[in-house]
Amino acid sequence: MQNTYINTLSANHELVLAWTMRIIRARYKQSVLGILWAVIQPIASAIILSVIFTVFVPVDTGNVPYLVFSYTAMVPWVFFSSALTDMVDSLVNNSQLVSKIYFSREVLPMAAMLARLLDFAIAIAILVVLLIYNRMPFAQSWFYLPLVLLIQIALTLGLGLAGAALNVYYRDIKHVLVLGLQLWFYATPIIYPVSAVPEWLRPFYFLNPMAGIISAYRAIILNQALPDSSLLLSAISALVLFILGYWFFKKTEHHFADII
Repeated sequence: MQNTYINTLSANHELVLAWTMRIIRARYKQSVLGILWAVIQPIASAIILSVIFTVFVPVDTGNVPYLVFSYTAMVPWVFFSSALTDMVDSLVNNSQLVSKIYFSREVLPMAAMLARLLDFAIAIAILVVLLIYNRMPFAQSWFYLPLVLLIQIALTLGLGLAGAALNVYYRDIKHVLVLGLQLWFYATPIIYPVSAVPEWLRPFYFLNPMAGIISAYRAIILNQALPDSSLLLSAISALVLFILGYWFFKKTEHHFADII
């Protein structure tokens, strides 16, 4: 069964890439700012947070400027939240295609996620500029970034595939997702450091896979250090969620055309 799913993914990789490019072209067509929208959201959020948590409610981030501290976390978070939102809506937004043409439906949510990778890459480029401007060093730890990103992609795919399938049956899912992401944001070390979390609470806190992922990005980029053991827990959670999410999607896929 697992081999069948893997073969299905492999056979449809060209269609996934083609649909990804279609999404990217459609997103920025007739847009005045075009690709700049990829960095406006994370940089604007980071600036607002910097004003709040350096002027009104100071947060200790060590020697790292709060703008860099928050932006480093906002980039992967915006990728995660925007990709998840796009994936959940992908089947319903393409309902005519799903109901009239037979193809492997996971192409749609996967392409929605991959299209957001372009935004992520551009936002990372802006982060590099910020690091250079603040004279912060680069280190060999950066070679671990692809591993962290891969774990995050697995987590996003697992949740996104399950959410896309559920959204076909229950249209309230996208509203639940909006609320869930708002709560999840504050349960993840984006606006505050992990050191602010009480020691006794951390074993439970890191059950949130995004907590380990965000902490890993900060460790690698800001501290020039290797991720700690929390990333391993995030990796295990991401793998389990990906397997379950993809399995659930394929189990329910044959009903999509009739319900949507």
